[in-house]
Amino acid sequence: MIPLPSASRIVLLATYFAARSDIESLTTLATHHTKVLRQDLLLRILLTCLPETLPPSQYVSLVQRIESATFDADGEPKEVDWSSVQDITDDEAAKKVRKLRLLPLTSDNAPEDASNDPVSLFLIHRAHRVDQEAGLLAQLPDLIVPFLDHAPCIRTWMVSTLLPLLRRDHEYYPHHPVAKTLADFDRMSDQAAVDLLLSQTGVDQESLPHVGRDLRGLIGPWLYNDARWRRGGDNDDSEVQEHDPSGTICPGWEHVLEWITLQASKSWQVAVKAIDQWDGPGDVDLGGYASMWLEDEEQEYLEQRYARAALASAYLISEPSLEALNGVNSIITKIMALLDQDPCPTLQVASSLLPPFADINGEQLLCAKNATYMRNNLLAESNPLTIPNGTSTQLLHILTLSAFILTKGGVACTVRKAGELAFLQDEREQKVQATKFIHSLSNNGPKSDDKYWIRARNELLWLRDWGAEEAQETSDIRARGIFGQLDKEFLEVECLKAFLGNTRYSLARSIYEDAPEKPLDSDMLRDTIVSAAMNAYDNASNPHRGRGGLLKCDDIIHAFPQTLGERHIASKRIEALLRATHALSEYRLILKKGEPFTPVVLRVHTDPISIIGKVLEQNPRSYTRIQDFLEIGANMVDAGLLANGKSKHFESGAEMAWQSIAKKRITAMCVDAALTEDDFETAYSYVVNRLATDDSRSPANPGNELASKGTVIMTDDYSWKAALQAGKYRRTARTMKPTHIGTASGNLDIRHLEQRIECLATALRIAPPATLPEILNVFRKCEEELNAAVKAEEAQESAWDEQGDLQVMPGAFSSTVPAGVVRNTKAASSAARHADEAPMSLFDLSRASMARAQRNLTALSSLQRSENARADDARGEVGDQPRTRKRDQLRDTAVSTLASGVGWLIGAQPVDRAGDRS
Repeated sequence: MIPLPSASRIVLLATYFAARSDIESLTTLATHHTKVLRQDLLLRILLTCLPETLPPSQYVSLVQRIESATFDADGEPKEVDWSSVQDITDDEAAKKVRKLRLLPLTSDNAPEDASNDPVSLFLIHRAHRVDQEAGLLAQLPDLIVPFLDHAPCIRTWMVSTLLPLLRRDHEYYPHHPVAKTLADFDRMSDQAAVDLLLSQTGVDQESLPHVGRDLRGLIGPWLYNDARWRRGGDNDDSEVQEHDPSGTICPGWEHVLEWITLQASKSWQVAVKAIDQWDGPGDVDLGGYASMWLEDEEQEYLEQRYARAALASAYLISEPSLEALNGVNSIITKIMALLDQDPCPTLQVASSLLPPFADINGEQLLCAKNATYMRNNLLAESNPLTIPNGTSTQLLHILTLSAFILTKGGVACTVRKAGELAFLQDEREQKVQATKFIHSLSNNGPKSDDKYWIRARNELLWLRDWGAEEAQETSDIRARGIFGQLDKEFLEVECLKAFLGNTRYSLARSIYEDAPEKPLDSDMLRDTIVSAAMNAYDNASNPHRGRGGLLKCDDIIHAFPQTLGERHIASKRIEALLRATHALSEYRLILKKGEPFTPVVLRVHTDPISIIGKVLEQNPRSYTRIQDFLEIGANMVDAGLLANGKSKHFESGAEMAWQSIAKKRITAMCVDAALTEDDFETAYSYVVNRLATDDSRSPANPGNELASKGTVIMTDDYSWKAALQAGKYRRTARTMKPTHIGTASGNLDIRHLEQRIECLATALRIAPPATLPEILNVFRKCEEELNAAVKAEEAQESAWDEQGDLQVMPGAFSSTVPAGVVRNTKAASSAARHADEAPMSLFDLSRASMARAQRNLTALSSLQRSENARADDARGEVGDQPRTRKRDQLRDTAVSTLASGVGWLIGAQPVDRAGDRS
């Protein structure tokens, strides 16, 4: 009979079999020596000696036998191979056993409720060693799953610790494993564990479809642990009371919600996908290893906090895009479904329906102090905006719809921005956003779709009060929309401008002029139409009336016949402005180098008449079209440009004065242009036929002032200067020759000097007294030149006559007659004629004028009468009276001028010119 081995040798042999993974022999040994290889000892041997790389499937059966303490041999008992300890004495075996240093079953990672359960302690400790020493985390389910029913702590540990890390590293993101062991994961704080589990969630577009899966399969199981909870009944925890007044909190859950809200502010798509794909605490994937164990109060707490976090995320999404706003609306839809509320429509549908918001509780939320809750303490129980109820969700939906309408219209807006407009009710900021919205609609909207513009107007008015006025059918309610501080009239005016700016004239007329209930009063409507017309004019680039902005301006002022008829002063002024601008389009005109003329330049120019001067400079011989320029000037006056548009109405006297001054100035410009191009004949014609015939200038008005009714006094400094310039002009080889002479002298030099004197006489008549010395000086020099030219001509005539009498004339006196007699006779005749016709000097003219004035003689004839006399002479109506020579007429004119206009030099008094005419 073989003696029984000692306990030391049995233990030593068991460690030998375990170290060599000989599970079968170890099982046989344990079957034969159950008293020695007790449960805890055998588990410690397995924990210490069994290689961690050994697949759990090979030794799970042994662990199950140890668990159940059933080591009955199956069939005939097998023999144990003692050869490995055969040569060792009992004492040596005892020494070796004492040196084994078997690991204890307990560990720092063991759950508290497993402290008295050797199997549970072994399984958890063995799992940690396999993961830490061999990194074979994927093999651990084979070890743990067979024992899920052994103890609750095993199931809890499997689901809340092993399963999340296993899924994270080996199933969901095998290419991005974390360098953490089970022991490390066990020791992590809740915040760190959440960050680790979700470190790859939503990091790129490929992972977005799996955000819900991660929350369901990683966070849900991880929370399946009673250790995650803290209850206020156990201790006075301020954090518990802050998040849940009932005294229960799950810190891990709070960190998950914080992660969601953080994603909302950083990457809104992740937050939207999380809420859209995940139904919250009830949506958990435990892998079939367990089922939810939460109490009703705990479940309600998790759901309420989840809904609050979802509402908070909506306010935190900071991207102002249509996609982001649709994501916000999907969050609202999800929360409404979880709260068993009626679902809200999509933003596209809601923007077409424009539902009213008249929730009394919601209106109470719309106060300035609540604006801060959109930025701070979003998850706090004290935040009224994130309370998961019907009021907060409806308010959030209305804010989202408002932001959607603005963003769709081209003004990027977030839910938070819309909330600030509604809560703070800052009129200035609301006006800025409303103006941007309307301008964006005008610039980006379809030009010919009336339905689009009707919808745009409805949306704008809805944004003012969120449809509350129509819903309550009263006009005395307080508007609380995002444009609630803006007057309805202001919004209507901006809408009308947008209609007119996009050529929606019929639509605008049907709403603002033909409708029974007119949105705007007649004065406001008229001012808006005029403003829109002038805006179209100012933005025009082509001065042609039938194109671009000028055509639009013309269409606008004719689109509202009842409001702005043709007789209205504003309509007349715009019409005159259009005519003046169009007339300028026929000429080449550049005011600045490289910048062609644009209509707005005319309207804002400080001296619009000067533009005609630019036209005359840049268009050769354009001065011959003086009548066109006079019409342009008249239209400028009618358009109010010369009065700088300061008054809406011209007094009749002032308008006449402006018309006269514009006419004279333009005529003077044409005179200067003609002289510049050496066309003296045209310049002379303008002086004597236009400047000299103005009844507003006369010797009785020596101050040269154009006085209108009232206080408007304007001075004409243009006419006399133009006449003086014409009087100074001297003929050159470039001077254009006259096309016909008429009754004037055939000598072009004498004729030119006579015309100059006539221009100077006109200048004397219309110039102010202070300028007369200058003009008289030019007049004297011109007269001297004329006298010299006349003498030269007479000398030439005498020489010609003498030559004809002596040599050419047939029947001449015989040469026997004394030559001296003939010459003496001729000389006497010529001397007598010279004495009779000798011109008077300037000072003789002054003395003669004084004498005639003192003798109360009739005033000398004016230049106009001399012209009439010359015409009568041409028709043979002067009878047998001798013809008055041109230069004598000019002398008479000058004397008349001196007697009246320069009376202060000689003491003469003005005389009645009418008597002279008689």
